[in-house]
Amino acid sequence: MCGINGFISKRKIEDGEYRINSMNDSLIHRGPDAEGYIEIDGGYMGQRRLSIIDQDSRSNQPMWTNENDAAIVYNGEIYNYKELKEGLCYKFKTKSDTEVLLAGIKECGIDWVKKCNGMFAFAFADIRENKVILCRDRLGIKPLYYYIDKEKLIFSSEIKGILNSGLIEAKFNNNAIDEYLGNRHVREPYTFFQGIYQVPAGHYLIINSDLEMKAIRYWNLPDEFNMDLIYDENEIYDRFKCEVVDAIKRRMIADVPIGTFLSGGVDSSIISAVCAKQSNESINTYTIGFPEINEFSYAQMVAQQYRTNHHELLLSAKDYFDKLEELISYKDGPLGVPNEVPLAIMSKELKKIITVVLSGEGADELMGGYGKIYRSPFDFENIDCCHRKGFYDYFINKYEYVPRKIRDRYLFTSHFIRDEKDEEIRQQFDGRINEENVFRFFHQYHIAGLLQRVDTMTMYAGIEARVPFLDHTLIEFVYKEVPYELKLRWNSDKVKERARKSPSSFYSEKWDQPKYLLRRLGLELLPEDVVNRKKMGFPVPLNIWFEELKEMGINLLKNSDWFDYTQLKKLYEDCKKNIRSGQLLWMFINVELFRKMYFEKKWRY
Repeated sequence: MCGINGFISKRKIEDGEYRINSMNDSLIHRGPDAEGYIEIDGGYMGQRRLSIIDQDSRSNQPMWTNENDAAIVYNGEIYNYKELKEGLCYKFKTKSDTEVLLAGIKECGIDWVKKCNGMFAFAFADIRENKVILCRDRLGIKPLYYYIDKEKLIFSSEIKGILNSGLIEAKFNNNAIDEYLGNRHVREPYTFFQGIYQVPAGHYLIINSDLEMKAIRYWNLPDEFNMDLIYDENEIYDRFKCEVVDAIKRRMIADVPIGTFLSGGVDSSIISAVCAKQSNESINTYTIGFPEINEFSYAQMVAQQYRTNHHELLLSAKDYFDKLEELISYKDGPLGVPNEVPLAIMSKELKKIITVVLSGEGADELMGGYGKIYRSPFDFENIDCCHRKGFYDYFINKYEYVPRKIRDRYLFTSHFIRDEKDEEIRQQFDGRINEENVFRFFHQYHIAGLLQRVDTMTMYAGIEARVPFLDHTLIEFVYKEVPYELKLRWNSDKVKERARKSPSSFYSEKWDQPKYLLRRLGLELLPEDVVNRKKMGFPVPLNIWFEELKEMGINLLKNSDWFDYTQLKKLYEDCKKNIRSGQLLWMFINVELFRKMYFEKKWRY
């Protein structure tokens, strides 16, 4: 795991070594173990290294081919690199997955990445053909950003890397405010910075010497989506169990100590159980909470069953707010999920013992874990009497965090991205059943925000987070082979009929079982109380802290040019009516904290 940087230009850039070093220095948290850079035609590539596999210095980056005709800077892990290595004719000098990736592309071309099982973002410089390829893994687990104009290309694992090149100025993309408030993050390819974009997940970008760019998608979700009504549940369960266990085992490969986040929910508990069963030593598990709300008792049940070295952290409101601005500076954007703060603090704690942590992101998206919203197709057909608009409008109204009516009332900005994405997703929804559309939406749009959270807040502490439930082979298996009924399972036909008259907010997790097949695996591995309790997520008591948030809002928002401050009192009232009252106000505050931090200073030099 690392941080990567680079730039190329048609014109000679003064102080190139200083600039690439400045970019590398800005990412030291991502790679505290080593650093390096090389000069290529028209520019530089650099890297900060966090040593996970083959800690030998010969595996440091940037890395050249044996013939010095291509080089790579790479962030991530290829879990099947040993098997892939056997199929290559390359003369290897290291035991690293970096060299396997470099050799595979050199021998077979960029499409060789389709063979890789892992998480990755890399820049590959082909010296002979004078081109650079930027590539990102299938689900976008690892980040990669770029800026390109007619004169130069700049890329980095984090936006601060691009800004610290000193080659461009930071310009606020206020169109992204509406997007962030609705989705908790800015969807690909946009960012909060004008001209800086995300390399889309499952894509590679080819940039030639004229700085002409071609984007190619190399992976997408399967075309198939299983809606079978006749099946052998036990046979599917056995295969599903093998796929889940294999995905977890693959992510235990490391030359450094590993551990798990253990929230006490089903997802992290299954990961912890499998790791404990596979390990010859007691594994380290970690949970965090607040005096007002926590899940310690459930995490303790799992830790005791598997005799883990369990660690609990307790945070106060002061701990939380004291850390907020620092973490915004690491994320290069407003925080999107309230639990990013405890996640970062927990990552600092576990860095004392371990370097790799397994986390449960992706399980809800895979198996329908957000029961209320995943049941929206059922509700739409049964209790939505208006039907004046299509399913997408019904769904997105339930999904978005700050409602559109609030955003439209208080923002002085456009909703250009919203309009573009609305049209894009409506077209995607056409021709597919709504049950399938919801699953695809969560994998294509929702998961990116959670991945930004886990990457930024673990790399803040120099920790590599791995997410087994986003193994692409597991996702492909579930889409093709696991029937919808084994994801969201009704308790009986009788309650299904009764549910036709009620909204999912009433019956979800009461008359049905989201993540049914995963819960079945949980019952095999975990205490029943852990498996059968209602989903809580990763709770942060923002509603309880609403008055503290109001004080922050009064001091911050009066100076913003994107928010109608004359209606601040009305905003408080509107937020209070929402079940997420604290989070809604917290998001407005995050935007202004971020804006002041990044756009009231000069970056270009």
